[in-house]
Amino acid sequence: VLPVLPIVFAGGATGGRRKPFAIIAGLVLSFTAFTLFGVWLLRTLGLPEDFLRTLAIGLLFLVAATLLFPKVEEVVQRPLLRMTRRPSGDLGGGLLLGASLGLVFVPCAGPVLAAITVVGATQDVGFRAVVLTLAYAIGAAIPMLLVAIGGRAGMNALRPHAHRIRQVLGVVVALTALAIAFNVDRHFQTALPGYTEALQNKVEESSSAQHQLQKLRGGTRQVAATTSLHDYGRAPELTGLTNWVNSKPLTLKKLRGKVVLIDFWTYSCINCLRTLPHVKAWYHAYHHKGLVVIGVHTPEFAFEHVPGNVRGAVHRLGVRYPVALDNDYSTWNAFQNQYWPAKYLIDRSGHLRYYHFGEGSYDTTEARIRTLLGENAGMLPVANELSDPTPTELTTPESYLGYQRLQRFAQKTVTPDRFATYRFPPADLQQDELAYSGRWRVGGQRILAGPDAQLRLRFRARSVHLVLGGRGSVAVIVDGKPVGVVPVRGSRLYTLARLPTPQSRLLELHFSPGIEAYAFTFG
Repeated sequence: VLPVLPIVFAGGATGGRRKPFAIIAGLVLSFTAFTLFGVWLLRTLGLPEDFLRTLAIGLLFLVAATLLFPKVEEVVQRPLLRMTRRPSGDLGGGLLLGASLGLVFVPCAGPVLAAITVVGATQDVGFRAVVLTLAYAIGAAIPMLLVAIGGRAGMNALRPHAHRIRQVLGVVVALTALAIAFNVDRHFQTALPGYTEALQNKVEESSSAQHQLQKLRGGTRQVAATTSLHDYGRAPELTGLTNWVNSKPLTLKKLRGKVVLIDFWTYSCINCLRTLPHVKAWYHAYHHKGLVVIGVHTPEFAFEHVPGNVRGAVHRLGVRYPVALDNDYSTWNAFQNQYWPAKYLIDRSGHLRYYHFGEGSYDTTEARIRTLLGENAGMLPVANELSDPTPTELTTPESYLGYQRLQRFAQKTVTPDRFATYRFPPADLQQDELAYSGRWRVGGQRILAGPDAQLRLRFRARSVHLVLGGRGSVAVIVDGKPVGVVPVRGSRLYTLARLPTPQSRLLELHFSPGIEAYAFTFG
């Protein structure tokens, strides 16, 4: 909230008594619409992710110009006067200013905003989601309304100096817009102590709030793995799946009489890839005995939406069972799933009997498959004896490189969505910290290498993996020693290094220009 307060104050200080309310109304409506429908709008129009934010910053500079130059204000207010049919352009001008702020205003993140964002991204927008988003925006905007009203009251007290104060406020708005354009606001918010974070968490993470968020997502089933066979009722039908590989389209209704294993996965996820040998082994051992395995490929990154990429990965990984694309998260949401990988076991009558999230528990899952197949154990193949590759030591957590989920970044701030030059910090990296050097374009999900692009990461693991795209190469250096060059041919997960022990090490990577990097995973 803090970075936009100067603009709210300045907007409220100029104009009539209705203008503060118009500003807040514009902000609430704009924030709600963009949060719920922004992804759809940008995709439909083929616009870059930061288009609306850039447009909003331009409008803020226009507002600053109206405060500084009366002739500019006169030109801008002409259409607003016609639009509002009032003797004053306060209402229209306030709505315009508020709408601009709604596109750059980002309140404190939390479970509520996260749930709203997921609903908007998956386009599952209903009445409940609209009401919740409006309520959230109104709650965040109330303090700003008080600031805007305070600005107007202060202006009334200083009316003899109105012209000079108006110019000062114009400069304040321009400087604030400039700060937002260069992401100073994000650094400012990050640097401030989270005085209200504890209170926010207490409210948003309460049992009642979590219950309502589950209802917003479409159900109330508890998210917990189970190790025994229960009857959870009729399994949700497969929905929205496209581009089937290794099979014609399937439905659970048509598969009655079969035992069905649904595996939610994505081909660049290391956790999914570590479970894949077991899933393939189960399919090979039991598909002639009545087991149907369906890989529901629900993408995490943009390149995983591309059918050709998924088909190539399926063939490269030797997957023979049916795989379908769930690009709109339709089946994912039907199962109320939240994890990669996740496995759901459905019996011959179509009831959900067992589920497991993440890696591990392979023996248990296979035992449940054998039980549901319902045959004498002597008639089934011997249970597979594959090792469990799930890491047991403490390792560096998954590390995303785009600014949307960038964490443990030593340089604190990035220049989003355009090329900029970075330099490694002079101090040594702390454990699990990463840093960029050279020319990089940092996007929401990925970073794009320019000339002399390098990356350092202090990690702890036996193996290092990185989701990469493009064509070129990445030179890998560990603790100052070159360990190899990884050729990059398309978008997928690449293994950078395998090491004997999971001790703390310094990784340095040198990228060919044009290489894309998304996220590190470790084993």
